[in-house]
Amino acid sequence: MIANRVALDRLTTPARITLPPSFNLCGLFVDRHVEEGRSDKAMARGRTWTLSFGELSVAVCKMGNVLKSLGVKPGDRVMLFARDTPSFYVGFLGTIRVGAVVIPTNTFLRSADYGYMLADSGSKVIIAADSAMSEIEPALSHPGIAVEHRIAIDRKHPGWVHLDELLAEASADCPIIATTPNSPCFWLYSSGSTGSPKASVHEHKDMVYTSQYYAVETLGVTEDEVIFSAPKLFFAYGIGNSLSFQLYTGCTAILLEDRPTAENTLDMIERFQPTLYFGVPTLYAAQVALMEKGRPVNMQQTRMCLSGGEPLPPAIMERWNRLTGVEVLDGIGSSEGLHIYAQNLPGHIKPGSAGRPVPGYRLRVIDSEGNEAPVGQPGELAVQGESFARFYWNKPERTASAWTKDGWFRSGDTMYRDQDGYYFFCGRGDDMLKVGGMWVAPFEIESALAAHPTVIEAAVIGAPDENELIKPKAFCVLRDPACACPDLAKELIEFTRQRLAPFKYPRWIEFIDELPKTASGKIQRFKLRALYPNSDPKSGQEPS
Repeated sequence: MIANRVALDRLTTPARITLPPSFNLCGLFVDRHVEEGRSDKAMARGRTWTLSFGELSVAVCKMGNVLKSLGVKPGDRVMLFARDTPSFYVGFLGTIRVGAVVIPTNTFLRSADYGYMLADSGSKVIIAADSAMSEIEPALSHPGIAVEHRIAIDRKHPGWVHLDELLAEASADCPIIATTPNSPCFWLYSSGSTGSPKASVHEHKDMVYTSQYYAVETLGVTEDEVIFSAPKLFFAYGIGNSLSFQLYTGCTAILLEDRPTAENTLDMIERFQPTLYFGVPTLYAAQVALMEKGRPVNMQQTRMCLSGGEPLPPAIMERWNRLTGVEVLDGIGSSEGLHIYAQNLPGHIKPGSAGRPVPGYRLRVIDSEGNEAPVGQPGELAVQGESFARFYWNKPERTASAWTKDGWFRSGDTMYRDQDGYYFFCGRGDDMLKVGGMWVAPFEIESALAAHPTVIEAAVIGAPDENELIKPKAFCVLRDPACACPDLAKELIEFTRQRLAPFKYPRWIEFIDELPKTASGKIQRFKLRALYPNSDPKSGQEPS
């Protein structure tokens, strides 16, 4: 029999979690809510639909039977290209129910990305929304593709079967396939801000740990919560905010199907009045800029706003807090760790920091030889926790370099820890600059620039001066692009010069319309380095 519950020893901090030997996440996340009487309660809401826990249970069982009828076996991979709609939950949980491995995939990518992921994963089935179909179709002709079945979520397409028709004919009686807490459950492909796609292999137990340690014990999430997450379900950050936290605690998720903008996310907040709101720094900056132009927002029910994905500049934090009256709290996590493992909390905030470790996680800053770095000295962040993936699929060398033999994950993030145990992000290892023999963190310069009233956001890379020595160069996105001029560039340089150590200020400023980013909002500084490998900035230069 598959156990639908976990045992918690709440006398410890964090609570000690005991999982039964036979454990399939679908029992805890789906069947339990029907057994506990939540069938009629809304599990998720969108602008035009509501999904109850009972409706979810029926649809997930039907999806499981659909997959079994297609010959899907435990361990087979199913790639899911769904928007933030009920279809995401149904595809994700129906796959898990039959012991197969689901791969929720970014729907904003290109054909070459999909071709690589489909070949790398050996996916047997794909379930796809129309929004990604134009890029998926050509990807299916790439060499090495093993897809046997194509399921269309929205409209009918030649060569595809239609999801609604399959579900209509399927039985709602689908026993859960036995798995263990350590059985593969889902993969998350990510390239972050650098590198080729890599899949973190997550197990059935992993969402239990993030939900208990972060959602319940850190944020205090209960079944009365209403959560709105702008980050999408196919991201690690979004799938925790909008799927695992709801299905662990029994609360309600608010979903936005479209790509998030400042306007539509503020509209969703006002309409649904979430108690918790999750965003990313890029979006917070755009929302702040819109509110400063006169667009007010009513957040009467929101008790907490959270930020992740990239460090939140203190200036954006201060403006958000002032404009909304609700604190925004920064944290840091990763796809490998599944969610946040360091977090600022009310009453325990240091602007510019990622906060302190979440219960259940251990953090260290290590030097190049793997030794603990002194307080205040930058090094690589290493993390341990039960929600971490065990390895990258099909990448033994990258796995060996990322995971130490004693179970620590080397994040690639350069950080330092202060005397109070707060962790401060400096940049990815490749983003750090050495100026005059001293290390410079791009984020520190970017935060200083974001404090200027004309700047929405900024990114900093290294550029050679006339002596071929590397100095900081900044790319700035302005609130009003018409203000871009050499005089403003000089003003920004002087503005940061007064706020930073003498060797840190940017020597040049270039104004651009937007920064290159991943779909999750992370700045891709490597693309700026590729676009401007030996740039001779024309927009501005340091005062003589």
